[in-house]
Amino acid sequence: MSNRIRRCPHDRRYTLSPVCPVCGRSCRPAHPARFSPEDRYGSYRRTVRRWNTSQ
Repeated sequence: MSNRIRRCPHDRRYTLSPVCPVCGRSCRPAHPARFSPEDRYGSYRRTVRRWNTSQ
């Protein structure tokens, strides 16, 4: 069920629908994506993140 729960970033309400029933804006998944140590592109993302923060 955790992958279906969504959260409205504007009024911070949890819902199961992709649209917030209160404000009518789109909702985002409530939980972050799963971490995988076998991520093929993880090293590229970390490199870009370090490069962007060092500038």
